[in-house]
Amino acid sequence: MTSADHAEFTTTRVSRPHMREDGRVSFWPAPHVEVPVHATVTLPGSKSITNRALILAALADGPSTLTGALRSRDTDLMIKALQSLGTEIIGDAETLEVTPAPLRSAAVDCGLAGTIMRFLPPAAALATGDVAFFGDEQAKHRPLTTILDALRKLGLDVDGDALPFVVHGTGSLRGGAVTIDASGSSQFVSGLLLSAARFDEGITVHHDGKQLPSMPHIEMTVEMLRRADVRVHTPADSRSAQTWTVEPGPIRAVDWEIEPDLSNATPFLAAAAVTGGEVSIPMWPRGTTQPGDVIREILVRMGAEARIFDGVLTVRGPERLAGIDIDLHDVGELTPTVAALAALADSPSVLRGIAHLRGHETDRLAALSAEINRLGGDVTETEDGLEIVPAPLHGGQWHSYADHRMATAGAILGLRVPGVEIEDIGTTAKTLPTFVTLWEQMLAPALSGEGAAR
Repeated sequence: MTSADHAEFTTTRVSRPHMREDGRVSFWPAPHVEVPVHATVTLPGSKSITNRALILAALADGPSTLTGALRSRDTDLMIKALQSLGTEIIGDAETLEVTPAPLRSAAVDCGLAGTIMRFLPPAAALATGDVAFFGDEQAKHRPLTTILDALRKLGLDVDGDALPFVVHGTGSLRGGAVTIDASGSSQFVSGLLLSAARFDEGITVHHDGKQLPSMPHIEMTVEMLRRADVRVHTPADSRSAQTWTVEPGPIRAVDWEIEPDLSNATPFLAAAAVTGGEVSIPMWPRGTTQPGDVIREILVRMGAEARIFDGVLTVRGPERLAGIDIDLHDVGELTPTVAALAALADSPSVLRGIAHLRGHETDRLAALSAEINRLGGDVTETEDGLEIVPAPLHGGQWHSYADHRMATAGAILGLRVPGVEIEDIGTTAKTLPTFVTLWEQMLAPALSGEGAAR
């Protein structure tokens, strides 16, 4: 299948326009600005940390408190799933009180969230009774066989290889050693590790396959397990890690303070880069395992300035944005933002090491190629990434493919290209329900003419 055929196939398979009540497709006119953007944007907590903390809190040896938790579609679905399994979770804002209880039979709506469909089945093995998993139509295409087969090898009875599927929980799981090919998603490793301390024999996960994607997310999982006093063994060089061992034992209750979501910050920082403006993000962590922190290096390589002072990250955009040749294998979630930046740069870019993005909410490589080219761009899909040659862009419809990061990439392009209309901007609620409000607040001075005076 050629790149063009692949893009056409993916568009046909997963692009489902968001319908209004009157049956018409809903498109959001992306704001366009003629002056540099200047703003400070305060962001809610990390989805990745929030959902990991929820799992650990539900399996802990006592009550936990989550402060600064993200409230979004993905995290709310995780909360509802754990509640249906018997966990008591109280709180309707960013502070959540979690009290563990024996897990029971339940039905779990995964939505389109990989952190639910891949993190919860190992925990569901500890439930007494059947746990049925289902999700959005697009979720049926997300790879799950790796983790479900691994659980079968560890002693779990599972019906199905993709959504919907049923876990037949017995209240315990033998655990032990298992070899998997996790080259499709680091979530396969994290999902097995998070619950493993509660398995009779713990777990030893060995990866046998191509290079692991998104290693920072596995490092995040290991760090959070260790904070909960779980004994985790990894090779001294985490970048070459192929085997992880979690010893059986209790998971200590921890009061988690959730960092801001750094990946959600990237579109706002990109706004400074593409308009030659300046955007600041408060509470940027000094040290973090979040992959989104790499956006600082990327923006600097493309000509921007990035500095952290007193916990505030400030990015100042250049007069002209340079292209970039970069391996995004470990930070694939940044690809839509980087692709939008590259499409607005003044020299070619090559984004490599991201073949695994074909298994995300949509085939992101085909989707980015199709949508940028729809606006007049020059993007070629390669075996493991994208080649982007700057070209004059024009307005038009930008399809989101029910993918939050596709939607925000379109918003970045709209800053510089008038007339971009984004289908289903509401899909950003997956990780950032307030995206539109924050975006419009950021742009308010520039749209009112105040930005020109800075």
